Amino acid sequence: MIDITLPDGSVRQFVDGITGYDVAANISEGLARNALGVRVNGEVRDLHRPIDQNAAVEILTWNDQDGKSTFWHSSAHLMAEALETLYPGVKLGIGPSIENGFYYDIDLGEGRSISTEEFPKIEAKMLELAKKKSQYRRQDVSKADAIAYFTEKGDEYKLDLLDRLEDGTITFYTQGDFTDLCRGPHIPDTSPIKAVKLLNVAGAYWRGDEKNKQLTRIYGITFPKAKELTEYLEKLEEAKRRDHRKLGKELELFTFSEKVGAGLPLWLPKGTALRERLEQFLRRAQMKAGYQPVVTPHIGSKELYVTSGHYEKYGADSFQPIRTPNPGEEFFLKPMNCPHHCEIYRSKPRSYRDLPVRLAEFGTVYRYEQSGELHGLTRVRGFTQDDAHIFCRPDQVKEEFLKVIDIVLYVLKALDFPEFTAQISLRDPENKAKYIGSDENWARAEAAIQEAAAEKGLNTVTELGEAAFYGPKLDFMVRDALGRKWQLGTIQVDYNLPERFELEYVASDNSRQRPVMIHRAPFGSLERFVAVLIEHCGGNFPLWLSPEQFAVLPISEKYQDYAQQVYDRLVQAELRGTVDHRDEKIGRKIRDAEVSKVPYMLIVGEKEQENGIVSVRKHGEGDVGSMPIESFIQSFQQQVNDMMDGKTV
Repeated sequence: MIDITLPDGSVRQFVDGITGYDVAANISEGLARNALGVRVNGEVRDLHRPIDQNAAVEILTWNDQDGKSTFWHSSAHLMAEALETLYPGVKLGIGPSIENGFYYDIDLGEGRSISTEEFPKIEAKMLELAKKKSQYRRQDVSKADAIAYFTEKGDEYKLDLLDRLEDGTITFYTQGDFTDLCRGPHIPDTSPIKAVKLLNVAGAYWRGDEKNKQLTRIYGITFPKAKELTEYLEKLEEAKRRDHRKLGKELELFTFSEKVGAGLPLWLPKGTALRERLEQFLRRAQMKAGYQPVVTPHIGSKELYVTSGHYEKYGADSFQPIRTPNPGEEFFLKPMNCPHHCEIYRSKPRSYRDLPVRLAEFGTVYRYEQSGELHGLTRVRGFTQDDAHIFCRPDQVKEEFLKVIDIVLYVLKALDFPEFTAQISLRDPENKAKYIGSDENWARAEAAIQEAAAEKGLNTVTELGEAAFYGPKLDFMVRDALGRKWQLGTIQVDYNLPERFELEYVASDNSRQRPVMIHRAPFGSLERFVAVLIEHCGGNFPLWLSPEQFAVLPISEKYQDYAQQVYDRLVQAELRGTVDHRDEKIGRKIRDAEVSKVPYMLIVGEKEQENGIVSVRKHGEGDVGSMPIESFIQSFQQQVNDMMDGKTV
């Protein structure tokens, strides 16, 4: 007999070899009917795979993200089976699940391609195959047999994958007439897949390397109910309306230029105003928290990044060196701000009484992203981080980490991101070669993050292998208004860069000690944060942040002077806006202001001029009445104050 510990802490005894399905059936018939997979001691596995030792077991359904991932991974295999049926000779790359759905990379062969017009027949074939209720069967395979299978099949991509796998770790999964190289897990059979939609087709280099052949990547999503697919497609349409690239153009926030270069955004006046307001907002919070602003160059000597370790880890994927007329002298576009801040710390002797030293910079950095990965403001080659580095004593780490969490929470609250998860990103214990630093330092750094997150009562998940190469992280994963997950703010504990740069402070006993370094960026990067914010609020920015907070709309030319007086008074009160002087009807002016998402429209005509008032319309709500200018200013300022105090957002 073995002990099975359930999520509620209860323990039940079962015969050795019990399956996840049997455990689910023992709990309830409904749970067994809806089960998609099982988590055994933290590992997601097939529902019918035997459990042969004492274990913590959790049954996964569609309500669990890992349940959805298993469902979508199985759907990727179903799509691959449909593609092999419809396109004989197709070769397969990889087909993982993603946050929403799945994709499969395929090679159709020379002269063949797939367009979205062919999606309906692929979807129909997938549903036809799903109805067969084919089981997903797992099989352990020797490396020799696996190579023989895919050699006979003529699939060089699977052979490339096999080349990097060790004998004894290789498994096949088969459903119907389709067999794939796969670690799993999968749902029990194809029958739960009731609704299918293929979403997009794109190019993708094999293994993400531009030197390799470009494959065809087909994206899709599936659901156990048709109603859920309909709801998802409605959300997808709303996401298209909120696309930051579309709204960024319509609201005149940013643009790109081929002559300037791919992935290098140009901020327009309204976008610059938005960006500067975000900077000012965070600068005020940082000043109150004891941060000192610094400025560092856009380039640095190669030696700087050799010392930091960034050259070893990122050098091959960065912009190439800048060579000067002086032989052997090389510079790099700055990929990170932290090495520069280490040198600022080193610029003078430090005592234990000086710590913590908190250095903050809105520093622009440059990284060479492959052209196929560039996407609006979310993936660019030049971006500005709201970067800060805290140099503190070991006994100050937890307190400083807690204070940084407070700043991140303040940012998320002020910008109306109520749903988020704090991801504790640790190193991969099975692949320590990816990281720098001693085991002792890593253990201390990881413990500090876990303790601080627990003390703040954060909703956390732990991910192995997601740490930075120099230290563990606490990444804030927010969900926007459409339920999509984004990684924004990050905090990292680092015992390693202080060692590499030989940073010191004089302790109370006059000994020389190493400070601990905390990296933090509540926004992450301004570019990515603005992109997410645009899509989160659909371009309807919080009132305090909106680039244009009002538009004064005179009914006719006769009231231009009064409109200007209203405008001057509002600007004097530090509101931001414009006067619409165009010779257009008032209806057109209102429609244009609505499209531009101006929060308040102040309409002025004969009645308003005679009484010293304004007629107020609110974006998306319509007429809210007439009032004296001073009353409007007072109401406006109260709304902004309430937002900034966290009373409303």
